[in-house]
Amino acid sequence: MTDSGTTAFLPALGRALPAIGEGLLVTLEATALGAALALLVAFALGLAARSRSRTVRGAVRVTVEFLRGTSLYVQLFWLFFALPMLGFRLEPMACGVLALGLNYGAYGAEVVRGAVAAVPAAQTEAAVALGMGPGLRLRRIVLPQAYVLMLPPFKNLLVQLLKSTPLLSLVTVADLTFRVDQLRSATGGTAAAYLLLLLVYFGVAVLLGAAMNALERRAKARLGVTGGSA
Repeated sequence: MTDSGTTAFLPALGRALPAIGEGLLVTLEATALGAALALLVAFALGLAARSRSRTVRGAVRVTVEFLRGTSLYVQLFWLFFALPMLGFRLEPMACGVLALGLNYGAYGAEVVRGAVAAVPAAQTEAAVALGMGPGLRLRRIVLPQAYVLMLPPFKNLLVQLLKSTPLLSLVTVADLTFRVDQLRSATGGTAAAYLLLLLVYFGVAVLLGAAMNALERRAKARLGVTGGSA
């Protein structure tokens, strides 16, 4: 961008900061709500995938593969444009959160399933010998150990979810990308606007990663596991 373009961009950026701040809050809200829904979906599908019923396991497998095998972009547009044709209309933000939660929840389901399966069988056998029921074994023995194994891939999924939130601007959600794109259109400062966007997303991703690393260290400490995350 030319010097004159930079000169025009900076004053416009100053005026747009409140709107960009509002857009950042919307992005953080979508990330938090999408992650919460994804976590619920991940545990529901991941634990159901270990059901003794072949019917349940088959239904879970089909659901997970469908959600993982179809584009988040298409899922979002289907919820926003096609669902109203079936008589169900959701607000743009709700469509975005639902699409993010279902898509990343399906990936998270494989994390939960794998982490639970990785808990040594001897731990479960010892719990059975102590007379613990299935629910108590899961809550007191299996999940605390599996939780530590889940956190690193969950961190990756959380950052990926954050980086998918710009798709929400395509369904009129006034998120960070939407606000910065308005600034770009008003000033013509494409390079500066998208550099700003890159830096803000990078900063948020670093903070989320640091928070997840702290959770991982705390979870390991509770189990007496040495070594921390990077």
